[in-house]
Amino acid sequence: MTQQMETKQKKKLGLTTKIFIGLLAGAVVGVILNYLVPGGYVKDTIIVEGVLYVIGQGFIRLMQMLVVPLVFCSLVCGSMSIGDTKKLGSVGVRTLIFYLVTTALAITVALSVGNLIDPGIGLDMASIQTADTVNTSMESTSLVDTLLNIIPTNIFNGLAQGTMLQVILFALIVGIILAKLGDKVDVVSRFFSQFNDIMMEMTMMIMKVAPIGVFCLIARTFANIGFDAFLPMLKYMLAVLLALAIQCFVIYLGLLKIFTGLNPFIFIKNFFPVMAFAFSTATSNATIPMSIDTLAKKMGVSKRISSFTIPLGATINMDGTAIMQGVAVVFVAQAFGIDLTMVDYITVIGTATLASIGTAGVPSVGLITLTMVFNSIGLPVEGIALIMGIDRILDMSRTAVNITGDAVCTTVVAHQNKALNRDIFNASHKKEDIAQ
Repeated sequence: MTQQMETKQKKKLGLTTKIFIGLLAGAVVGVILNYLVPGGYVKDTIIVEGVLYVIGQGFIRLMQMLVVPLVFCSLVCGSMSIGDTKKLGSVGVRTLIFYLVTTALAITVALSVGNLIDPGIGLDMASIQTADTVNTSMESTSLVDTLLNIIPTNIFNGLAQGTMLQVILFALIVGIILAKLGDKVDVVSRFFSQFNDIMMEMTMMIMKVAPIGVFCLIARTFANIGFDAFLPMLKYMLAVLLALAIQCFVIYLGLLKIFTGLNPFIFIKNFFPVMAFAFSTATSNATIPMSIDTLAKKMGVSKRISSFTIPLGATINMDGTAIMQGVAVVFVAQAFGIDLTMVDYITVIGTATLASIGTAGVPSVGLITLTMVFNSIGLPVEGIALIMGIDRILDMSRTAVNITGDAVCTTVVAHQNKALNRDIFNASHKKEDIAQ
């Protein structure tokens, strides 16, 4: 009996629970700071932009420190462990097709919801502060450059600068060659496997401070923005959140049910802690180890598959970002009185899909790639200034959707490659039934 109580206490005080507590506590503290604590040097400089900013950004930097070596080693080991290059190609093609199709669907949903809600109609432009600096501070990238930038001219520059598509391409090539050569390169293969273990252990060490980092990030966000800043942009926020909900709970879970036959509610229940962590950090890359671990322990997905698809998805599967871009196109076009044609909408679907592939899994980067989408149909880039103030909350929401899409894709691909243990997936559900 005592052991059962101790076990329950350990479960209650698990890392995911602590992170969720940190998220809620941060929101409460942030609201209190915003509404109840008067502005001044102590609140603004020492607490909000001092302690909360330093600790929160320190945590983000720790996670960013891990991104390149973690993604590189995970993909090398993932592609290497699949072994058969034909099977690796099959897994890779299926993963890419899934990600591209869901991204195109995401933008279509976003444009449809945007036109249904009409977020930009009736907006008082005089009350919104625009910024001309947006045009100079954010650079757009052409389609040709986006494609060519995938191939590194110097892989060490790519690794140093964190150019993720270049890192991914090089890692996949290295992994395929290691798988092909087999025992001839046993020493190199073991090096990558062991270094991957080191990076996973380092990640787990850093994750121990995640609840504190999450608390500071959320507290500072609410302390600066509060709820008043949301009111003028409520229709835009509603459109984005509705499109994200449709993508997550209708499209993703529908695809999961169609291709695997698994219970979508069990999937969401098992994966919810990872979604909560993604929401709090607003970075897909930070969730990579947690996603792989959760998929293995609660979903029954082989790490052979997830160590390949999850790091890949963290870079190229940005459905939540694509949804924000789709709604933003409709919102800004309506706010500035610009009529969009069907050709414009088709152009947005294609451009935003490609833009999302090149989007790094770090906070608010979707605003930068949004310039590419705006330029493709001639929308004023200054319109981005309209949505910058509230993007942090939406960024957190779309990150949770992004990593859910990665997990659904991984589960589907694992099922198709007979690397999914359904007993593990249903285990927690069965335990609840027995308890009841």
